[in-house]
Amino acid sequence: MKHIRLVVALMIATFVIAGCQNTKNPKANAEVETSDNEQVADNDSTVYGVEIAAAMHSLEMKGTDGKMYHFLKDMDDSACVFGGLLDGDQLAVTYRVEKNEFGADTIATKIINLTTLQAHWQSLDKDFELLKGGEVKSHQEGETRPWTSWRILNGHLLLNKDTFDITMLGPDSLFLEDKEGIYNYKRAK
Repeated sequence: MKHIRLVVALMIATFVIAGCQNTKNPKANAEVETSDNEQVADNDSTVYGVEIAAAMHSLEMKGTDGKMYHFLKDMDDSACVFGGLLDGDQLAVTYRVEKNEFGADTIATKIINLTTLQAHWQSLDKDFELLKGGEVKSHQEGETRPWTSWRILNGHLLLNKDTFDITMLGPDSLFLEDKEGIYNYKRAK
């Protein structure tokens, strides 16, 4: 009988400790529901800022947090830069840290030019504009489920609760991909 009480007491203590750990940092446990009800953690690993200078294999950026960032770019530059690089443009950057014999390098894994992304985009069934401040303006009358907000989260584009990978962003075209397929948009004139 004493053994059962001890086991029950240990189980209750475990649940209490686990519950306390989950409430210490509520943002760390926040989730965003995507369109197909899968859960995505809301811990954004993206760094935001303004491009100061870019070279063939490096990027200098002043973060919105006031810090200066120096990133090395992957050797396959075209795979990680979306929307080009121009001094003064707003950027969203995801990165990894690689240790080496001299310390560590901060490698940009995805660079999204938010200045290029914020534009009026059209396809056969969508006509929308990504505005500063995370607002989406629909230009299509009678759309049943228009996007109203956007943001970057861990290098992905969230339009309302729909999560997309940006596979190409150029001066006149945007390709987005999700589990359903690839969507091509052209910049409205």
